[in-house]
Amino acid sequence: MFTPQPIGFVSSPYKDTSSIPKGLGAKHDAEGVLNILPEFSLGLTDIEGFSHLFVIWAFDRSEGFELLGKTPADIRPHGVFSTRSPRRPNPIGLTVVELLRRDKGSLQVRGVDMLDGTPILDLKPYMSSIPQEKLRRGWLAEAEARKG
Repeated sequence: MFTPQPIGFVSSPYKDTSSIPKGLGAKHDAEGVLNILPEFSLGLTDIEGFSHLFVIWAFDRSEGFELLGKTPADIRPHGVFSTRSPRRPNPIGLTVVELLRRDKGSLQVRGVDMLDGTPILDLKPYMSSIPQEKLRRGWLAEAEARKG
């Protein structure tokens, strides 16, 4: 095992969890900044060539976990591993953001769904070879169909 350390922190318009869009049809188009600590900024070399990034981050304000719970998207309970719930055994978040520009150790991005000040654990370029037509959305597609 390892002890995670932040490589930076998120500047986000969201100050509390109630302001983050959730549920069916939620759009994550808010802009924010990923501020990478100076000792890790060399690791951003060549990142500008990518349109999207995976941001791995910590749910630093979440306590405890539930293996089964309800979501804002559905009235039925679902397993935590089939949701984006912050109440997880390991409080790790994953978000795909669009990289708009880089300014030294700061990355201006679109698509943040994290609270202001959230610790960033890692960044990875988004690379997927899975065609859109092969992706499945599981229970979320069923919940959307029930809502009409």
